[in-house]
Amino acid sequence: MTGSMNTRRLLLFTLVLLLFVGTGFVQSWNVALTIFNMGLVSAIMALGVNMQWGYAGLFNVGVMGFVALGGLGAVLVSMPPNAEAFGAGGFRVIGALLLGAATVVAAILAWQRIGRYRGLVVAAILLVGFFIYRAVLDPGVAAVEAVNPANAGNIGGLGLPVILAWPVGGLLAAGAAWLVGKTALGLRSDYLAIATLGIAEIIIAIMKNEDWMARGVKNVIGLPRPVPYEIDLQNDPSFVERVTDLGLDPVTGSTIAVKLAYAGLFIIVLGILIWLAQAALASPWGRMMRAIRDNETAAEAMGKDVTARHLQIFILGSAVCGLAGAMMTTLDGQLTPGTYQPLRYTFLIWVMVIVGGSGNNWGAVLGGFLIWWLWVQVEPLGALLMQGITAGMADGTWLKGHLLDAVAHMRLLTMGLILLLVLRFSPRGLLPER
Repeated sequence: MTGSMNTRRLLLFTLVLLLFVGTGFVQSWNVALTIFNMGLVSAIMALGVNMQWGYAGLFNVGVMGFVALGGLGAVLVSMPPNAEAFGAGGFRVIGALLLGAATVVAAILAWQRIGRYRGLVVAAILLVGFFIYRAVLDPGVAAVEAVNPANAGNIGGLGLPVILAWPVGGLLAAGAAWLVGKTALGLRSDYLAIATLGIAEIIIAIMKNEDWMARGVKNVIGLPRPVPYEIDLQNDPSFVERVTDLGLDPVTGSTIAVKLAYAGLFIIVLGILIWLAQAALASPWGRMMRAIRDNETAAEAMGKDVTARHLQIFILGSAVCGLAGAMMTTLDGQLTPGTYQPLRYTFLIWVMVIVGGSGNNWGAVLGGFLIWWLWVQVEPLGALLMQGITAGMADGTWLKGHLLDAVAHMRLLTMGLILLLVLRFSPRGLLPER
């Protein structure tokens, strides 16, 4: 059984590798490496969702929010600080946030310690705390956003190396997951899905509207890189000499070198995560998580704290998604809150997990690479297919126009078709859980 599974895994990963290599030969190596790097990031996202669903059966459809928080972490850590804006209102903003946190803590303590009329007391604390919070926050926000609003209007970051932002992005997502989990993990799976989706939308709405934090929809551009810039490589005589010897021009060689450098960093991160995930899955903790997933009542009867374990795995999976979000923002070089859509950062990640094999870490990674390659390549391949089908049709006919217009929907059609085929012929995924 183990030998056949290893052979199947090797064959499937070889097939996916051939898809990327074929892209390099048919299109270009720049295109192939661009898809490959985002495939690595997608595989890490799928690994995080697989921890939640495959290990514990938690139906999280708020992946988008945790990925976005990872991107926000990359900005807050790596961007240079905006001293003028921070001096104008940054301390008021931080003070307001601390007051808001203190209000919530006071309300929780009042609920726990007061017997009679505690509902009224908690409501009074929250109401008074809210007005004080807004009275302190609003002037600070206005002062920050008034400083050079065209190019900044935010407090900036800490100016630290961007690689340090990756674990910070994971910590931000983990903190949000703790807050979500403490309130939502006691719900049934369908209610948990609704709660996580709603909270993800709230996170995106905050990022879009709070300009003082990360410029909102005006976007943050020019994030620092962990790898060299192409122009610096092109001005390096030794690099130019090496790529010329390989038969490449300096521009193409520099872009390929930068993408390879990103790929190397991402492969290291993915390798560490898959090693840790496999070790955890094979440990007594992993067996306990699967026992809870399969029968919560029996596990609880054996003395396992099901809610605590669910919270634990929910935080871990969300942290991995946040880490991937920080890596993706670093790769893009910018944070654009308007691009975080459930279709791309929730639905597609779930397709990767289901197609690859829920409960199998290697399956999640395989699904990440395969589905992302298809997501990128289906539209141009669909355009070629439709052009071939309609080649003999007269120009201007309604059928030809309809078929050519349908190319824009090939991605969604293909994803749905793949999902149906896998669920029909291999319902446990391409690499099932052993």
